Amino acid sequence: MRASAFVYPWDVDGDPAAPDRIAALGVRQVTLASAYHSTRALTPRHPRHRIVTAEHAAVLYPPGDGWAGRALRPYPAGDWAPGDAYGRAADALAGAGLEVHSWVVLAHNSRLGAEHPDTSVVNAYGDRYPWAPCVARNATRAYLTGLAAEAAVRPGAHGTELESLGWYGLAHLHAHDKTAGVRLGDAGQYLMSLCFCPDCRAGYAGLGLDPEELAGGVRAALEPVWHGAAPSDGGWAGVEKLLGERSAALTRAWRDDTARTLQETAVAAVRAAAPEGFRVLLHADPVSYHCGANAGVDPAHILSVADGVVVPCTGGAGQLTPFAEHARAGSVLAANFTIVSGMGGRPSALARDARRARDLGAAELRLYHAGLASDDDLAAVRSALTEL
Repeated sequence: MRASAFVYPWDVDGDPAAPDRIAALGVRQVTLASAYHSTRALTPRHPRHRIVTAEHAAVLYPPGDGWAGRALRPYPAGDWAPGDAYGRAADALAGAGLEVHSWVVLAHNSRLGAEHPDTSVVNAYGDRYPWAPCVARNATRAYLTGLAAEAAVRPGAHGTELESLGWYGLAHLHAHDKTAGVRLGDAGQYLMSLCFCPDCRAGYAGLGLDPEELAGGVRAALEPVWHGAAPSDGGWAGVEKLLGERSAALTRAWRDDTARTLQETAVAAVRAAAPEGFRVLLHADPVSYHCGANAGVDPAHILSVADGVVVPCTGGAGQLTPFAEHARAGSVLAANFTIVSGMGGRPSALARDARRARDLGAAELRLYHAGLASDDDLAAVRSALTEL
């Protein structure tokens, strides 16, 4: 199976040994971050540092002149990825014989939400989620589409993987999260992720929902949960139970259509900017109402738009099945496995897990994350890829 390792530019830039070390894992490809959210990352082998603190979401290359005069534009990185850190890392990795694909994080940007509050998702209580840009807003959509094209099609890149190209909501780590005191369940997470910004209110109204009544319904449905009642779970049936079938269906219709059209527009923008043969994959979840880095999608639709998907499989490879059922000739299904033991990964079981993923339709592997993993974890990966 073709395998690619995720890498940050700061894992490679300034470490002459990094490219050969990554190539020695047995991967043919690297997926190198070109636009990324804020993070604090370990660099256990870098000769100059051990911790990198990316203070805000940023592009890891110099943004182009086309952003001049635009209110919403990408932020350049600070000293954690100065200048064209992406380009320097990409050149070094290509020099080791690795095929470089870009890794672009889109609708996840706390600085954007802090500086432009009107871009953020607003829940039924009026709370803004600065880390979650509302993908229904025209200005936000234009920004994300432009960012997708620029950050994806970097010099020398053979393809891209677009992360968080869809709705974000409550369930994502933000600074020092203190949100686990009440168990919301899948249905509660959906209700807490519904957006009530002016654009989404207009969208609901256009489908025949009263936005005020809908927001009140969300608050009423969640009130027992705040007082300790068990959440109404059970997937989409749980959402329907909490919100009512009609309201649930219409909110999902609005959100599904909003995400689908953004995905179509962004992928088209990448293709227009890219050379022939450039692969465009999405990090995806086969349940369209789910939010997060792996955007909720309709499998049949997304495989008609993009060249394939990267699917989270660390907790089990079952999410591959809906995509395999709708795969077209040439569709890429890549199974994404965490290989960092300290982050819940199982690198010692990678060979077995990869075979299971292959049986369910995956032809490629993604390994998260070559820069973060310990030496022991990387040794397990080398062994597994040799076996495969």
